[in-house]
Amino acid sequence: MRAPLTYVFFLLLISSTCESSTLEGTCKSFAAGHPSIGYSYCVRTFRADNSSATADARGLAAIAARIAAAAANSTAGRIAALRASEEDARRRQRLGVCAEVYSDAVDQLGEAAEDIARGEDRSTRDALAQLSAALDAPGTCEDAFGEADDTSPLAAEDAEFRKLATIALAVAASLAPPPSAPRISD
Repeated sequence: MRAPLTYVFFLLLISSTCESSTLEGTCKSFAAGHPSIGYSYCVRTFRADNSSATADARGLAAIAARIAAAAANSTAGRIAALRASEEDARRRQRLGVCAEVYSDAVDQLGEAAEDIARGEDRSTRDALAQLSAALDAPGTCEDAFGEADDTSPLAAEDAEFRKLATIALAVAASLAPPPSAPRISD
């Protein structure tokens, strides 16, 4: 009886180590290309979702897209509250730009997570396009205020979302097959 119990424990230990190494390997690879965001931030981001402990690389990419979508949704809620209390019509208009791009980002990230989960090369490429588009939201929002020489009330949220969307895009990009070279005929 003791041998089977030891065997089960050993399998659980190996499984846990492999799963953890997927997350750690993904974040090490990410941090190498994005040192300003870094390894620790990447790991903390994924650990916010319990399913990341058992996820493979594709699962981590979908999780990252969902985490970024939740942040975009939260930012959209803050924007709505700011717009509702803003008395200056021009500032409300700038917040309207932010509301639109963050609403789009929520949709884009949701579609990206679904595309990633499909696991097909074409759907992964579609996900990359959606993630790339979503990554534009904070810049567009900040530009709306910067062009008017106005301080953005969303600078912290924009910076945070940019990090999360960057993680989602980078992890998803690691899943994409390399582009095929064009054939040259003789």
